[in-house]
Amino acid sequence: FELNSETNRTFTRLPIFNRPSHSGLSSAYFIGLIQNMAETDKNKQIARPPVIAVMGHIDHGKSKLLDYIRQTNVVERESGGITQHVSAYEVVHKDQKITFLDTPGHAAFEAMRVRGAQICDIAVLIVSAEEGVKTQTLEALKSIKEHNKPFVVAISKIDKPEANPDRTKQSLAENDVFVEGYGGAIPCALVSSTEGTGVDELLDLLLLVAEMEELKGNPEKPAKGFILETNLDPRAGVTATLIIKDGTLSDKDFVLAGNALGKIKKMENFLGKPVKELMFSSPVKVFGFSELPPVGCEFRAFAAKDEADKWLAENPFTIAPCGKIFNPHVAENAIRIPLVIKADVAGTLEAVEKELAKINLERVFLEVVAKNVGPVSENDVKLVSAFPEAVILGFKVKSEKSAITLAEKSGVTIKTSDIIYKLSEWLEELALGRPPKVTTEETIGRAKILKTFAATKDKQIIGGVVSAGKIVKGLKVKIHRHDNEIGQGKILDLQIQKIKVNEVEENTQFGAEVEAKIEIAGGDVIYAFETVTK
Repeated sequence: FELNSETNRTFTRLPIFNRPSHSGLSSAYFIGLIQNMAETDKNKQIARPPVIAVMGHIDHGKSKLLDYIRQTNVVERESGGITQHVSAYEVVHKDQKITFLDTPGHAAFEAMRVRGAQICDIAVLIVSAEEGVKTQTLEALKSIKEHNKPFVVAISKIDKPEANPDRTKQSLAENDVFVEGYGGAIPCALVSSTEGTGVDELLDLLLLVAEMEELKGNPEKPAKGFILETNLDPRAGVTATLIIKDGTLSDKDFVLAGNALGKIKKMENFLGKPVKELMFSSPVKVFGFSELPPVGCEFRAFAAKDEADKWLAENPFTIAPCGKIFNPHVAENAIRIPLVIKADVAGTLEAVEKELAKINLERVFLEVVAKNVGPVSENDVKLVSAFPEAVILGFKVKSEKSAITLAEKSGVTIKTSDIIYKLSEWLEELALGRPPKVTTEETIGRAKILKTFAATKDKQIIGGVVSAGKIVKGLKVKIHRHDNEIGQGKILDLQIQKIKVNEVEENTQFGAEVEAKIEIAGGDVIYAFETVTK
């Protein structure tokens, strides 16, 4: 009888004695034993710090609020003035630890905000006192409700001249968010990240909600939690940022997330300092994964590799393929642009895809050939070197010298940027500058056939008069009889009064040698045309 390794790390196996069935050892005995062990596990649980996701519309003050709490200045280091990563931080308020997840507000980072709502215990919905409820406010609210997470409303920027908290509360009420003092019971704090007004009150509210939620954890269990972010560093290899939701993680553990298994080589806390062990609610950076684990995926820690292998065999993990075509419903003659997307971390890779999906051009479709994290490499260029229209987009990554050299030889375009919407703007301009080649048939002239003089197997001598445009030697012709096309041919020779010419103008009689499989008769009409590619 084996116990799950999560239940108790010390006792992993119970002996079952080989006794006759009448020995008195009933199933109730074993059920009672398991129940006792579950009760023991429950008794070992202690209160754990809350994990808080800060969510809301872009530029409503999420990062500045955390800056004030942490007394740091992340905002000025963010490219383009927006938070483009989910970041995790620990703070201490009144001797109690709180873990914060800062989620980006830009529209492209929806998946990262959803992940924040999934992982957190409590959410903070930031709403500007100047602007009220906006698009990403509603999106964040939807994620919070879908994951059934308790939340606190923080009305920010109350120090601004245009601030109107009451109007913001009304805006919230119009979207079925009723805060305390305004017809509801949702906790609400008015804050200024610049002056610090209301920040302590907000932290008090969060600790109160956490207390009411009775968050518990067992420090003696192997750790489990979620993958917050992943990265591929050329020097350090695959790294992942984890949020521990229960148990204790040791630098001697094996960590399994999806199909990615790693023996921990090194652990760092949120300050980047090496640690040997961390408990629940802590963010931790782990070195040693064999491959990039899927972001948002649950992780589990094991004391031995065979335990992890056994668990994976019993709980197989599957993931959808990464290839994608943006704007597939376009004209048949649309131009195809193969794309390779590279980003610094897995979360921003999703965001780049979401941003590119907004591009909607009638005669252009974008096909993602590959996507991955890490710098633009020579292998990335080789992957699409056969496609002259291929583009490699890099977000917050550099390009290796060998990749740049090969791209120049292969005609592959590499574009990198630290601002996500700049990439989509650039790609749209590029696509517009590469209009597809459209092949059409243009009629040059029309002639009525007066008489057929001679005919061989595939050639005929005819006489006619040009009724519109001109007839040109070497052009193809469509042969019409009674307004219906009956075949096609080609003008091999032209004459006017037995003098050879290259073309015949309107209202002029001519003789011609025409190559055609269909027999041309007097009264037929021929249309001379040329194929034009634009």
